Amino acid sequence: MEALRGAGLGECSHVVGAPGEQDVVEVWYDGKRIVQQARDALMQAWGEVSWRMARQRDNPHCADSEYEGLGRGGALSMALTFAPDEDVAAPFIARGVRPRIAILREQGVNSQYEMAAAFDRAGFSAVDVHMSDLLAGRVSLAGFQGFAACGGFSYGDVLGAGGGWAKTILFHSRLSDAFTAFFVRGDTFALGVCNGCQMMSQLKSMIPGARHWPRFLANASGQFEARLLMVEVPKSPSIFFDGMAGSRMPIVNAHGEGRAAFEDDAARRQAIVALRYVDAAGQATERYPENPNGSPDGITGLTTPDGRFTIVMPHPERVRRTVQLSWQPAGLGEDSPWMRIFRNARRWLG
Repeated sequence: MEALRGAGLGECSHVVGAPGEQDVVEVWYDGKRIVQQARDALMQAWGEVSWRMARQRDNPHCADSEYEGLGRGGALSMALTFAPDEDVAAPFIARGVRPRIAILREQGVNSQYEMAAAFDRAGFSAVDVHMSDLLAGRVSLAGFQGFAACGGFSYGDVLGAGGGWAKTILFHSRLSDAFTAFFVRGDTFALGVCNGCQMMSQLKSMIPGARHWPRFLANASGQFEARLLMVEVPKSPSIFFDGMAGSRMPIVNAHGEGRAAFEDDAARRQAIVALRYVDAAGQATERYPENPNGSPDGITGLTTPDGRFTIVMPHPERVRRTVQLSWQPAGLGEDSPWMRIFRNARRWLG
C-alpha cells in the first residue's frame, strides 16, 4: 500500500480481502456481513456443471467421488523418514567411477531426458539406448549394470499398455535371451516407470521373483489422468527405496492405463508392494481421484524379493528437482526427496 501511495495511486487502492482462520468465505459491506458460506460448498456449487458433464462422459462413480471431495483440502503433505538433502551416492561419485546405465526407450517414449538427468546427477553414465539399437546389434545389454525403462506411449498404446514394447522382446529370440541373461546376472538392476512399468510387468516370466506382478489396464475413470498425488513408501526390499520406508510425499502421475490387475487374490497378497497411493490421512486408498486409476489397495509400485527390479506407475524422474513439484513444503533444497531413489541405486552398486 505504501508503494501504491508513493506512485500516486493511494486513492484508488483498497484492501478487498485477506485469509481468514476459518474455512469459510465471508463478504462484508458497510460493517455488516452479507455473505457467509463454507468454502467446500462454494467449490461444489462452482463445479456442479463440470460434474454433471463428467458423469455422462466418464465413469459416473469416479465423477461422483471427485465431486464429493471438492474442497476437502489437506490432500498434499510431506512426511519423510530420511533427510532429503543427504547425498548417499556422494562417496561413490567421489571415486570418479560412473557405472553405465541404459536409458531404454521405444518408439513413442518421451521421458528419457528426465530419466537420464536424474541418473546422471546420481553418479551414473547415462546412455541413450533405443530398442532399434538392441535389435540391430549396435548396443548390448551386457555392457550395462542397469537399465531404466522410460515412460511415454510406446506404439501409441494402441497395442495395450506397454504391450508392443514387451512383445518386441518376448517374440524376438535374440532379444529375449539378452534380457533374460541381464535379469539373472545378479549384479544388475532395472527400474520401469509408467510405460516402462507396463512393459516390464509383461516380462515377468523372465524376471526372477516377479511372477506375482500384475498387468496394467485402463484407468477406472476411463480417462488419461495427470495429477500430483500422495504416495507412501511401504517397507520393501527394493534397492531404490532403501531407507525411505514410511515416507509420504507427492509425486506426478500421467497415464491412461495404470490400474493394477492381478491374476487372482493370491497373487495380490504375495506381490511385494513398493509404492501405494494414500489419502490425506496417510491411509492406502482406492478412492478417486486420490487413487487415479482404481488399483486395489492403492498399489502403484512393485519389486522383487531381492529388490533389484522395481516398477512404478508414477514419475519420480519428473519431480527429482524441488521446483518441479507444483506444491512443496518450505525448506527443501535443489533436490526433491525423489532424488533419493536414483542415489540409492548408485550406492547399491558401491
